[in-house]
Amino acid sequence: MKLSDVYNAETIGLNYSEAGSNPIPYLGEGLFPSKKKAGLDLKWVKGHKGLPISLAPSNFDSASRFRDRVGVTVNESEMPFFRESMLIKEKDEQEILRVEDSNDPYAIEVLNNIFNDSQTLIDGAKVVPERMRMQLLAPLNGKVGIEISANGVDYTYNYDPNGDWKSKHYAKIETETDKWDAPETCDPIKNLEDAMDAQEEESGDRPALILMSKATFNKLKASKKVQSGVLAQNTTANVNYTSARVESYIEEELNVSVAVYNKKFKDESGKAKNFYPDNIVMLMPASDLGSTWFGTTPEERTLKSKADANVSIVETGIAVSVTIKDDPVQTKTTASEIVLPSFERMDECYGLEVC
Repeated sequence: MKLSDVYNAETIGLNYSEAGSNPIPYLGEGLFPSKKKAGLDLKWVKGHKGLPISLAPSNFDSASRFRDRVGVTVNESEMPFFRESMLIKEKDEQEILRVEDSNDPYAIEVLNNIFNDSQTLIDGAKVVPERMRMQLLAPLNGKVGIEISANGVDYTYNYDPNGDWKSKHYAKIETETDKWDAPETCDPIKNLEDAMDAQEEESGDRPALILMSKATFNKLKASKKVQSGVLAQNTTANVNYTSARVESYIEEELNVSVAVYNKKFKDESGKAKNFYPDNIVMLMPASDLGSTWFGTTPEERTLKSKADANVSIVETGIAVSVTIKDDPVQTKTTASEIVLPSFERMDECYGLEVC
């Protein structure tokens, strides 16, 4: 048995798909479903979802009046490219020789370690689109965009270049006693209701989902006015003041669902971060907001054209390739992706900065 018989792009893809923890989805995957396109250019149309405008009256036998298409913006971008590799070096290859003896009990452990390397790359590739999606849903200071910088490469995308979204769909609590880190005086339910009213006034639709981090939710939970509201609904003596009761109270008072998102990742420097930052809340529809677009990577485009190509596609657009170098003898595993979300329904979302 050769290493290439058990370790190749196809078996990496199968191993990743079957790993028990992988079916757990990122929150953004449900809000920005994955789609695939050729190349790396992305064009998407942001429509204006506002109040309906009545048709104009008309005379019989007269030409119809043309209506302007209001608020429709065509966005064009070049999608960013991400790629990393890991090596099985010559010394590692010596250890892998044990695999050729199927009776060696150490063989499974060696193979598992190899597959862990490839899974690390794929997991890292999955971080990228979720990081982008959550940046779009966390418009700090009213800025809707994506910024990723590492290894001398800077990717910056501004989804609201003229500030129109910020002027109509964003607010920041400025009064110190109203901020959510002032538990004695703040009123988060009123703040959320005011934001929902503002969004409904602008678009005609009321948000159905509220997104926030765990730390932000804890500030809401600490509010004396929220506590009073929850306890007023539960008159039983010694009732437990739990997060579940607080979520239920918000959902009943505002007729929305609450998503508290506390999933973490490590950035390029190895620092642990939340995908969704603290002190901001996004109010939005509960269905698709846009799409996560994957382009065609060089590995997929070039290597797939070769008869002996060792390339597999996982998670819609992550290309995994395995190549063997002769001098020195090394097996290189590469994960690459070209990815960028579109945000067609951004005008149906409202950002509220609470601290």
